Amino acid sequence: MNEKRPPDFVDLLRVIPELHCDLRYAGPNNFTGAPVAGYTDPRPWLSEAAARALLPVQEALLAMDLSLLILDAYRPARAVRHFLCWAGDGVEDARLRQRFHPSLAKAELFAAGYLAARSSHSRGSTVDLTLCARSAAGDTLPMGTEFDFFGPASWPHAVAIGLQERANRLLLQQLMRAQGFGQSPLEWWHFTLRNEPYPERYFDFPLGAEPAPSA
Repeated sequence: MNEKRPPDFVDLLRVIPELHCDLRYAGPNNFTGAPVAGYTDPRPWLSEAAARALLPVQEALLAMDLSLLILDAYRPARAVRHFLCWAGDGVEDARLRQRFHPSLAKAELFAAGYLAARSSHSRGSTVDLTLCARSAAGDTLPMGTEFDFFGPASWPHAVAIGLQERANRLLLQQLMRAQGFGQSPLEWWHFTLRNEPYPERYFDFPLGAEPAPSA
């Protein structure tokens, strides 16, 4: 029986005007090369607290003719189990490895910290995002690496990238930190609300699940 979605989780596309979204795990354009469990309804959900904290970030970007592009938000625990199975299946796709983790075998990604057996995404206040043009999600700002590139070039303060890419990362970082988000030390796109409402809870309802009844 599927877990119900907490009533204080919200659909980001309904909360934040003009937000762009490309949930990579809903299709094959991700490091596994296939859709991931739990992403049958590709709409981004977050705790209401995290969503409200993102709203002024988007407003600041709109004033610059830019927008947030959401790449992942709430992630069901079943998706994390999917990653564990994928990492341990003994099959290495050379094309995917070259694109996403050229310096590491996929079996090493958990030990290296790029994937976690219990993901903060499953607590509902972590979001993966980047910057794009206000009018077009496909017109993304250069960030030095693509989303889910697992290596030192993706560390937020990496210096082996261009000056414009570093400036774009800094803009995203400053806007997110100003609204109470902390950043992963390994991934420039990964932010978690510091005062998250469910710091010890890992949810497993699939995207699109019905909400639990209000108390």
